Amino acid sequence: MNKTLFVFLISTSLVVQHFACAPKPTSSTSSTTSTPSNNQMVADILQLVNEHRRSKGLSALTLNNIISAEAEKHSQRMASGRTPLGHDGFDARVQSITKQIGGSISRSAENVAYGSRTAQQVVSGWLNSPGHRQNIEGQFNLTGIGVARNNKGEWYYTQLFIRK
Repeated sequence: MNKTLFVFLISTSLVVQHFACAPKPTSSTSSTTSTPSNNQMVADILQLVNEHRRSKGLSALTLNNIISAEAEKHSQRMASGRTPLGHDGFDARVQSITKQIGGSISRSAENVAYGSRTAQQVVSGWLNSPGHRQNIEGQFNLTGIGVARNNKGEWYYTQLFIRK
């Protein structure tokens, strides 16, 4: 059975929502790989995104704990089924971040994905989608990444991008 990876993005600088599908690894692939911790997955996604940004002459994004907490909550809500896969509540997440970090936020965006088993698959899926790539290569300086798994072992990912 061919399963799919669902990838979504949103950006407040250009409010466009994209949907892209790519193959999801089969269960036989996942049985040969150990399951990473959430912290390791976050670190790996950040490293891959920043490697791509550096390859384009862009500055690295700084991981922010406040932004990551909002991304994590969204991933957990999607994994539990309380929120559908997508960007419901994006404006509220940005407002919460703004209140917590102070000052003003000039740009914000969000990439969401489901189903990948490795950070490389998540980031590759985003980079193969023009809208997601635009967010990764955007004029942002802060990021937050949240990952969660549901009771079936399916991964949900949220990366928020902020320009302060």
